[in-house]
Amino acid sequence: MSTCTLVTQQAPDFTADAVMPDNSFAQVSLSSYRGKYLYLLFYPLDFTFVCPSEILAFNKKLDEFKKRNCELLSVSIDSKFTHLAWKNTKVEDGGIGNVQFPMVADLNKQISRDYGILFGDVVALRGLFLIDPKGVVRHCVINDLPLGRSVDEALRMLDALQYVDTHGEVCPANWRQGDEAMTPTAEGVASYLAKHGK
Repeated sequence: MSTCTLVTQQAPDFTADAVMPDNSFAQVSLSSYRGKYLYLLFYPLDFTFVCPSEILAFNKKLDEFKKRNCELLSVSIDSKFTHLAWKNTKVEDGGIGNVQFPMVADLNKQISRDYGILFGDVVALRGLFLIDPKGVVRHCVINDLPLGRSVDEALRMLDALQYVDTHGEVCPANWRQGDEAMTPTAEGVASYLAKHGK
């Protein structure tokens, strides 16, 4: 199954153990995020190489997501104890420090399987799923293991989705917050391309 067939579909729900921002353990359910936008951030493994760069980059911009009514939830096949150990390890020693979004333990790999990104039945690919307040997957991007994702692009897609949801217009290529959008009609597209097309 192609993972991006989930786009326009209800996101597969789950309840799983997680390490919370205060380092406590709790059960987290995807359905508890209804009413907010959510980025579900899959990554292969704790204590690896590209993964901490991504986790720290998303954490650095966490306030940018939160002010857009968007939460972050990371998922890997590691246990909650390994997540906690990684958080309790200094960045200079290969850890991630005090990351402020929940880290879900997908120990039996079922969440990764449900989202179609379990690679070789071993680890998750770098899947990023943008889920709207109704629980519908609206965007996904899947990277191979050595390829880190762009936090700025994730924010751009969130801005575009929220603009579409609010205004009913559509966002053309390379649209950024503050740019002109298009009316989804033949006339609207023609007008936009007359101004901006090459």
